[in-house]
Amino acid sequence: MSGQDVTKQLALISMAADPSMDVDNASVGTVSIDERFIRLKSFLETIPEEFRAPKAKEDEKKDSAAAFKSSLSSLPSSQQQQTFSDDKNQQFSYDGPPISALDIRVGIIRRAWNHEEADKLYCEEIDVGDESGEPRMIASGLRPFYDSSSDLQGRKVLVLCNLKARKLVGFPSHGMVLCASDSDHTTVKLISPPPDAVVGERVTVPGYQFEGEEGKPEKENRVGKKKIFEKIAPYLKTSEYGVPMFCGAPFMTSAGVCTTPLSDAQVS
Repeated sequence: MSGQDVTKQLALISMAADPSMDVDNASVGTVSIDERFIRLKSFLETIPEEFRAPKAKEDEKKDSAAAFKSSLSSLPSSQQQQTFSDDKNQQFSYDGPPISALDIRVGIIRRAWNHEEADKLYCEEIDVGDESGEPRMIASGLRPFYDSSSDLQGRKVLVLCNLKARKLVGFPSHGMVLCASDSDHTTVKLISPPPDAVVGERVTVPGYQFEGEEGKPEKENRVGKKKIFEKIAPYLKTSEYGVPMFCGAPFMTSAGVCTTPLSDAQVS
């Protein structure tokens, strides 16, 4: 309920409780403000102690991991076992840069238009929650796959943010919109965060550290110099359900997993 709604409700209660108002409180069931607070206090006392204080971050991480495992509970036991076995094998065999080295954020495309000189490029203004408040200018090779720039405007997307700005056919591009593509690159689809994901929030992967110094993304110049994305990219794929994953673990936001229409596809 919004603040305005609360104000209206309190005003109506005050009017109904006013003796000068011709209101039959018994028939309409009006409850005075004092009585409402008494009832609210009684209700709050019924809430168990463990639910009265906010959870610590460590508890939230455990709950997130439990929720991910729970999401697989509908699968046959043999398939669940294979899934976790494959995930662990991929994680144990991977010895490249941590996925947290990449600053992947939820963004929203505020404006998109055709590049004047490149028939494969769209130019976009994307809000990724930068402290400056300014949107990123990014060029994406999506014109062969999306008929109109209007198909992009207003969409939430995933943006790799810690890439150095560079010019693409004269357009200064600072970042990369992540997409899924089939093996021969004839079909390319945007990766979508959940509708309730917060613009600017960082995408995380269960089982990997994203907190503290260890979880900070690398600087832009180091990502390019050390070819960090190029080393991680082969391990970025979508599941059979279209969920983008790193070494078998899903891309997560505060509102849930990210998705794309393409299954078993490469993410880049």
